[in-house]
Amino acid sequence: MVSIDYTLFIQIVNFLLLIAILHVLLYKPILKIMKERENRLKASEEEVKSLYQTIERKTAEYEEKIRLAKMEAMNQRNEIQKQGALEAQRIIEAAREEIARVTEEFKEKLAKEMEEARNILTAQSRTISFEIAERVLGRTFDAQRI
Repeated sequence: MVSIDYTLFIQIVNFLLLIAILHVLLYKPILKIMKERENRLKASEEEVKSLYQTIERKTAEYEEKIRLAKMEAMNQRNEIQKQGALEAQRIIEAAREEIARVTEEFKEKLAKEMEEARNILTAQSRTISFEIAERVLGRTFDAQRI
């Protein structure tokens, strides 16, 4: 059986002293290590959040740059298409003018050749007419007089 005497008080003092010593030697260092670990985890979480924000920001900047580059490319393509259309229109207009000029030259040349052919045919028909008249009538005519 347990006897309550002065040893009980010594054991209580020993127990309290052991708790105080363990508190100083074991509990405080463990609490300190746990607090440091918690602080490191918080710092790591904040760093991860910061990195995620940086990644999101840089991704947004990159996407914006891509969007602007696409818009610039589209603008340049549209401008080139406009210039190409204007150049094509200019070439077509020049070709039309050239066709009109060549057609006019051809008509003038054709008219000249037709006039020359008429003159030649008129002269030949006149000569042939005189020859036929001479043969039919049996006398000679002076073609210059008539």
